[in-house]
Amino acid sequence: MITLSNQQLTIQVSPAGAELCSIRGKQSCTEYLWQADPAFWKRHSPVLFPIVGSVWENKYRLDGKEYTLSQHGFARDMEFSLIEQTETEVWFQLKSDEETLKKYPSPFVLEIGYRLEQQQVQVMWRVKNPSEHEMYFQIGAHPAFYYPDFTPETAERGYFAFDKTKDLSCILISEKGCVAPDKYPLPLQEGLLPLDIHTFDKDALILEDRQISRVTLLDKQKKPHLSLEFEAPVVGLWSPPYKNAPFVCIEPWYGRCDRAHYAGEYSQKDWIQHLAGGDIFEAYYTITLHKEG
Repeated sequence: MITLSNQQLTIQVSPAGAELCSIRGKQSCTEYLWQADPAFWKRHSPVLFPIVGSVWENKYRLDGKEYTLSQHGFARDMEFSLIEQTETEVWFQLKSDEETLKKYPSPFVLEIGYRLEQQQVQVMWRVKNPSEHEMYFQIGAHPAFYYPDFTPETAERGYFAFDKTKDLSCILISEKGCVAPDKYPLPLQEGLLPLDIHTFDKDALILEDRQISRVTLLDKQKKPHLSLEFEAPVVGLWSPPYKNAPFVCIEPWYGRCDRAHYAGEYSQKDWIQHLAGGDIFEAYYTITLHKEG
């Protein structure tokens, strides 16, 4: 486990999946990141690559061949190499190999970095295409955060605030981890989305088309707890349905699961990223912890 620390925060990152495993505030002595109790969900903050969500029936087609990939791809379950470390920044790298090419035929170099700056954690991605051919991929985040004042006996969990306060819509998982195209209004109360034990009864709420670029988790008194800022075109909001879990996920995605019954080419699926031979894709999102400022 790699530990980084500054005056406000300490984080820990595992080479297994290059996964962020702890964000602890020094001022509040608060652990912000879910600690992976398998009774609810066994992960902290996995990277989703080379797909986000599920492909229909775990199958996809590329250049006339069919491949099998399980939900969220394979990077989260692979060992990354440590390639750079300072007191406040660390980078890990994963390269394609014989086994990944059987499931995903594109050579790649995936680099994941974490940087501390005051009360913020910046999570950075680089996807490199070392081949001469165009590469298709998706990448996404899945960090899980403790509700700030969770009590299992009560239904209320707090609120989400966004950088947009009206006219939001979402799509939903319909079957086998894939979505239906129907859009549903996301009703806000005084510009906020109330969170309770039933908010995620239908699984994730998925907001597409760059509707928002910031999500803030508020406590039950509507005080900001933490925020995520991103430029990703899609964001998923999720907590395990019917489990009364103590955490919620805020997930910036450059991609999304298939539409149910999708039978087209992988290169044409919704929100696929295109990367020319020799090019580099770069993106990041920022976690701000309001109690540590």
